[in-house]
Amino acid sequence: MPKLKYALLFLSAALLAPVLQAQEAKPVATADPEVVLHTSQGDITLELYPDKAPKSVANFLQYVRDGFYAGTVFHRAIPGYLLQGGLYTRELQPRRTRPAIPSEADNGLSNLRGTVAVARGADPNSGTSQFFINLVDNRRLDFVGNQSGLTWGYAVFGKVIKGMDVVDKIAALPTRGIGPFAADVPNPLVVIESAQVVGEAAPAAASTPAPAVPATTAKPAKRGARKPAHGG
Repeated sequence: MPKLKYALLFLSAALLAPVLQAQEAKPVATADPEVVLHTSQGDITLELYPDKAPKSVANFLQYVRDGFYAGTVFHRAIPGYLLQGGLYTRELQPRRTRPAIPSEADNGLSNLRGTVAVARGADPNSGTSQFFINLVDNRRLDFVGNQSGLTWGYAVFGKVIKGMDVVDKIAALPTRGIGPFAADVPNPLVVIESAQVVGEAAPAAASTPAPAVPATTAKPAKRGARKPAHGG
């Protein structure tokens, strides 16, 4: 009888082994990375989509981890359109950026309210550190085709999941022309005091100097404009 008992136990273990191995081999779902922007008007939390925009997300996370965004401002706020930042210091001088990244605008994501996208110039592959938050559904900024910069659209790589009220508050501030900008600069200036990846230690603030000659800047065209504009 004991021999039969041990044989049954061995058989049960042998049958269970493949099931346990399959469970162990099953990949564990990882949460999308999140970034908190601590601004002078409140916190904004972004969820990023590395599965849809891997290059854009990796680029943004590197700037965050480098402390690049600390001390930069939201230099462009247009109610009913977008909020943009990620390059200019409190003195409205551009910081030196890393090389531009390829556009991922054709990733199937739409520029809906609350989404975060890569700002760029006329060249679809000119995005660096600048980003914008859509205040409304801006489907006209979506990818249409690769014929030109006018049809390529803007690459969405994340979404505001907390603090959209802060975004709206910033967008509602009065604006002015100051420094290199003719208009649309929030008054008072809205500073990104720090940015960090949720679950990671806060990075030290970057000490990157502004280039002697202003770099080519990026932004989506204003609503109704016929082509993307340059200069902030």
